[in-house]
Amino acid sequence: MHVLDILKTKGSEVVSTGPGESVAATVRLLNLKNIGAAVVRDDHGAVIGIISERDVIRIIAANGERALEMQVRDVMTSDVKSCKTTDTISEVMKVMTVNRFRHLPVIEEGELKGIVSIGDVVKHRLDETEMEARVLRNYVLASR
Repeated sequence: MHVLDILKTKGSEVVSTGPGESVAATVRLLNLKNIGAAVVRDDHGAVIGIISERDVIRIIAANGERALEMQVRDVMTSDVKSCKTTDTISEVMKVMTVNRFRHLPVIEEGELKGIVSIGDVVKHRLDETEMEARVLRNYVLASR
């Protein structure tokens, strides 16, 4: 299974914010959309970062309430790791585990195609495992 299979199921909508947006506004956006991260895009739509709940927690721990007034560019992760629609679920799980993050933008030829979360990956893998178990169970029952 590949990242494309996840996007076919969940869709390709990506919640984005700008680098000049306030952390407070972005936190409200994350809460409104019930998501854990937003992609940061420049005026031309290029991905320049990602801001996650973890980034927000770190900046609040370091700066207190004042952190909410800061701009996204001061908080975001600039070294964005990404994946492609052709990457396997196993490859994506490995990247997420090794790098200890939970969201990967899907980028191909410089274009943002979607985003996958660890929840998406785990759900897809569980669905796949259940399907395999069902097929094996049916095979065993049919061969009796």
